[in-house]
Amino acid sequence: MKRKIFSALVCTCCFLGLSFSEGVKAEERKEVSQYGITWTFDKPVKSGQFITGDWWVVGPVTVTKVTPAPGIGVSSGGTKTIYGEAALSDNTEMRNGSMVANKCGYDQGYDSRSGTYNSALSKKFPCTLEVNQSLISTISNTSFPVDNFCKKIMWDREARGAYALKTAAVLTCLATEPPEDAFRPCYVGKDKILYREQDVKWELLPKLSPTGSVPSWEQYERYFQRPWIENLLEWGQQALNANENQPNYGREHARLVSTASVLLCLDVPKERKRKLAIGLIQYGIDISGCGKNGGNWNWGGGHSSGRKWPVVFATLMLNDPKLSEFPVSCVFHEDAQTYYGKSWFGATALWQMVWHHHALGTYEDKRPEQITETWLKKSEGYRVCCNAKGWVGTAFAARYMKGIKTWGHDAFFDYMDRWMNPVDLYKSARPRPKDETTSYEPFEKAMWDAYRKSAPEQEMSGKNMMWVASAGAKKGSWVPNSKP
Repeated sequence: MKRKIFSALVCTCCFLGLSFSEGVKAEERKEVSQYGITWTFDKPVKSGQFITGDWWVVGPVTVTKVTPAPGIGVSSGGTKTIYGEAALSDNTEMRNGSMVANKCGYDQGYDSRSGTYNSALSKKFPCTLEVNQSLISTISNTSFPVDNFCKKIMWDREARGAYALKTAAVLTCLATEPPEDAFRPCYVGKDKILYREQDVKWELLPKLSPTGSVPSWEQYERYFQRPWIENLLEWGQQALNANENQPNYGREHARLVSTASVLLCLDVPKERKRKLAIGLIQYGIDISGCGKNGGNWNWGGGHSSGRKWPVVFATLMLNDPKLSEFPVSCVFHEDAQTYYGKSWFGATALWQMVWHHHALGTYEDKRPEQITETWLKKSEGYRVCCNAKGWVGTAFAARYMKGIKTWGHDAFFDYMDRWMNPVDLYKSARPRPKDETTSYEPFEKAMWDAYRKSAPEQEMSGKNMMWVASAGAKKGSWVPNSKP
């Protein structure tokens, strides 16, 4: 009797969005719930939770239904972006969709209001979930606008928006019961590698005295509590990122990752760091799996920022270099946008937007009056508004965790030193943008100013390449890029 009551309590708490993974025993259950999503099986199945709170089942299993039920939804009207462009249509064919993502791509089966919708990807129930498959299920929003879960850090005009999905949860099917301290394997692909908390290298986390106004630990733990779903690529992802799970724009992906990473550099007990570190490691495991199964994050502008450091962080903390091994097709935003060259004003660690609407060339090597192409002229605006200000904490944490060599793109770190250098080395050539030397979160700047000069010396990677885009964001190539 006690066992049944405990099981019911666990499912109820998970339904409300809480996570009680520790102490939840594996047992047979007819249904499991998380974040308002319930999966029901044709018979009781062996099930339990990873340390992230996400559910696993021993299969194969038959999922008879998902609640809320996927299917035709009510009209919510078409929407536009804050820039007046078409965003979501009024297509009512699918709401609350579920899919099994064998690879990352440009289509999804979650919600038909997005132009990325592909009905063939929507799971119909009952369905069989095979061993080494993950079922991603969602809840759709019924009306707009809705709050973004990280609205506290966002610009006022972007804090609410037209987001098709409210939340998402992942059900993972395995052949056998996983260890009690296992992380959830990536929801994309069939390679369900199980990493364990017992292998985490906690000693790698720095212990620096806090300076500046330290953000709320609880708030950042919440930011990384739920899965950030990354199987949908390019800018189409923006309207499909569940607003209670993750940011909708890459700038905020980078900002949250950056600030969380500096928090983990503070001199506080391991117990204070544990939950946030587990969330960031889990995100790194997910990005690693996505990158190995068709993922890439080189779309230009600010869309795809913030994905690389979580992988490097997980690689270091789990001591597994394979996490950071990717096919050549997997290109990360920060690497594609930074390179070595000679700017018109004297800098050598440079920035480029790479792509926006079409392939773009470099611009910092040209005097402003020489640039006539519309989107190339907008490059400088994106440089100062949407990128480096969100990378400060990432570059800081990577240096203090001796992660530069693992990262494998030296220009990123030299560019960030240029950005944060309190001395304007190029003032004789041009006025320095006011955003340089700043970060979105003042806490990161305070920590950088206090500790950057004391960062441990380490070997650079020696990998100096430059990304040259062609025919849009989906194509391009790395070319040799000598460091001055």
